[in-house]
Amino acid sequence: MPTFLQTRLKSAIAASAAATLLATAACGGDDELDTLNIDFATYNPLSLVMLEHGWLEEELEDHGVDVEWMQSHGSNRANENLRAGNIHIGSTAGSAALLNRAVGADTHTILIESQPEWSALVTREGSGIDSADDLEGATVAATLATDPFFFLARTLSEHGLSLDDVEVQSLQHADGRQALDNGDVDAWAGLDPIMASAEVDGAELVYRNVDFNTYSVVNATGDFLENHPEIAQVVINVYEQARQWAEDNPEETAEILAEYASIDGDVAELVLSERVSFDIDPVPGEDLHAALEPVGPFFVENGDVDSQDAVDEALETLFRSDFAEDREATDAQGTEDAADEATITEDEDQ
Repeated sequence: MPTFLQTRLKSAIAASAAATLLATAACGGDDELDTLNIDFATYNPLSLVMLEHGWLEEELEDHGVDVEWMQSHGSNRANENLRAGNIHIGSTAGSAALLNRAVGADTHTILIESQPEWSALVTREGSGIDSADDLEGATVAATLATDPFFFLARTLSEHGLSLDDVEVQSLQHADGRQALDNGDVDAWAGLDPIMASAEVDGAELVYRNVDFNTYSVVNATGDFLENHPEIAQVVINVYEQARQWAEDNPEETAEILAEYASIDGDVAELVLSERVSFDIDPVPGEDLHAALEPVGPFFVENGDVDSQDAVDEALETLFRSDFAEDREATDAQGTEDAADEATITEDEDQ
């Protein structure tokens, strides 16, 4: 029998296919693009930099394309909105991007945004969990189909346990932190910057493993890439401007993250200075492939994907590296009030 996660994914994909057909018909066909729908996320700091400065709107104005932003509170929501056709471009962990394609979504990874150590096993004082070895029988909060969930699965496996040995509470990242604070769960598979805020407030990171964190990536639907490659290239070029700016302006980048994530400046600085690197090759290639390959078997073991062959095929077809290979940083000027003037659509299901 399929797992709860597999059932949800397959049902969502079927519904999304119908919704996408209706959306395509409503907007007048594949060849027209009046508005680019793209997400921003606190786990993708470069998207916040772009939103704050208005660079993408400026660059797309010459193409006659407006920009509409939607916040993703987790990789799972970004993937669901990509499948539903609500966004053309979305931010996820590499593992979530691979899972999305392995279960049949027509999505591709087009850029590596950063290399983060954004997930760890988090507990509170008095939980009785001092290490990963103490997880058996514990209640753990985690967001399904995200890097923290797969971090938990890999952590359990490394310590001779499995997901059957714990009770997983399926909660969105912020709700997981709240459940930990309230004592409703024993542990939480955390995600920055929420995790860093919890750490500053006294939570303990009892297990860390940077190798269990997959990259922060940017994905696009296959239909969008096929019909609007020039717009996709503009997005990648603006991301490159944001990456270079973030490297040159770490304090300002931390201020932006703090504002959008509603966290203290010292928490944002902790995340960006100690657990996120923008000094990487943004092209999806061998490093990302190597990071994702060990995750695939867990999809099959957990029943989220039918076979390892499906995972392998997804991994071999996931990357569209040509856009990142051809990137050239834009030189958009932006405006001080760009974020106030940006068009932001609420995700009603979040």
